[in-house]
Amino acid sequence: MSRRRLKPEELDLWRQVARTAEALHPAQPRPKSAPAQPKQKPEPRAEAETPAPIQHFRMGQKSPRSAPAHDVLPGLAERLKSQPVAMDHKAYGRLKRGKLAPEARIDLHGMTADRAHGALSGFILRAHGQGKRLVLVITGKGRQSDEDGPIPVRHGVLRHNVPHWLSVPPLSSLVLQVTNAHNRHGGGGAYYVYLRRAR
Repeated sequence: MSRRRLKPEELDLWRQVARTAEALHPAQPRPKSAPAQPKQKPEPRAEAETPAPIQHFRMGQKSPRSAPAHDVLPGLAERLKSQPVAMDHKAYGRLKRGKLAPEARIDLHGMTADRAHGALSGFILRAHGQGKRLVLVITGKGRQSDEDGPIPVRHGVLRHNVPHWLSVPPLSSLVLQVTNAHNRHGGGGAYYVYLRRAR
């Protein structure tokens, strides 16, 4: 787009308008700078008090200990007792009194859950294949952890997992009864596992 030159009469008109125009923001005079004041000396800092060291504490140490636990699941012993007796009642009574001797045993102490699961599966499959009926699985009672986190954890990982592993395939089809062992065979840290007859 090319600019056209203003005609002389247009240029005169423009100059008249420009003379009557007022600036929207007139230039304001700059304020004179105030005389510089002498610098004040900073006040000496007061000696900061050393804060007292923080005492060692544990989360929840002041909470009331009498509050009921929120564990709605019955204990392991109660759950095993509540299971129906699938084996012969007379043999079950002798088993609970520790009168039946296990034909084989496995000790899972010190194993991780993964390793113990594989060892237990192999042991039960071999025992069933050899025609054994009563075996003893030793888990130990589990150790108390020194550090309780915010999420509750059941003590005795193997003790709580072994009954579950025995109740799901592939072992559930071989196991007839699981119950806590008598004190002479380990008590709460061991299980009697009564196997079905091999076909």
